[in-house]
Amino acid sequence: MIGFYSSDALVKKAFLQLHLSILLAGWTGIFGKLLLLSAGLLVFWRIVIAGACLWLWAGLTKRIEPVPPGDRRGIMLVGVLLALQWTFFYASIKASNVSIGVVAFSSVGFFTAILEPLMNGRRISLKEVLFSFVTIAGISLIFHFDAQYRLGILLGLASAAASALLAIYFKRYRAKYSSVTVMSWQLLGGFLFALAALPLYRSFMPPEPFFPGWPDIVYLPIFAIFCTLFMYILQIQSLEHISAFTVNLSYNLEPIYSIILAMILFGEARDLGLSFYAGVALIALSVALQTASVMRERKRLSRRKTESAAAG
Repeated sequence: MIGFYSSDALVKKAFLQLHLSILLAGWTGIFGKLLLLSAGLLVFWRIVIAGACLWLWAGLTKRIEPVPPGDRRGIMLVGVLLALQWTFFYASIKASNVSIGVVAFSSVGFFTAILEPLMNGRRISLKEVLFSFVTIAGISLIFHFDAQYRLGILLGLASAAASALLAIYFKRYRAKYSSVTVMSWQLLGGFLFALAALPLYRSFMPPEPFFPGWPDIVYLPIFAIFCTLFMYILQIQSLEHISAFTVNLSYNLEPIYSIILAMILFGEARDLGLSFYAGVALIALSVALQTASVMRERKRLSRRKTESAAAG
């Protein structure tokens, strides 16, 4: 049961918005391959363009709430995690390919199962850890047999760990402020961090132009606006009529979309061996087990509420 909806038309529209946002999310890995900029500069310009558009849109629609200076600094520090997560993710893709990058990133559930209880002072769920270990087994299978992709896998795992931390802190601030407010200050914090880190980053990387050239000058605005800002707005709009549980569950389709698109556009299927597909099968099994477990738990809680209401 998703919840109460104002009309069938609004629900259908919300599901259309949700799946369009997931499809746009699936393109983020594709643009990581298409863009010629190194990972650090790619993320810098993504934050600049998406952040400027978000602040403009949020300002015009008056969606940014007042935030005390202490919380503002905290949210901006979380933006550092956002910049690191994106940088590791695109570095993973550039060191391997799109399929490897998104598969390694799917380990985010494992890191969340470990880090969230530790940071929130509650017991670690053995069931969640066991499910997540199935994902890690799948990634290990790819890591062991496809040695050429090891650096990409390690960078993808680093991105997943940063994403898990990002989600934990985002949830804390999201409990106090709207998603638009939190994301706006996050992007500003990510921009300041990326700007400060650029001189150090460029000193370690091979020389490259600071300003994007052809075809990046065409790809970057499309990537930043559609695969960041529009994706985010569509997701927020869908949450007005669909539960967060349904949205999170549906986003398990994102890596599948990315892999299919990469196979169509870049012919990655011929570069991936049997071990890759065996690893993906284990990861899909992990997602299925976690989904079934959560749905059983939700049904159990719903049944308890119904019984309590009937008894009362």
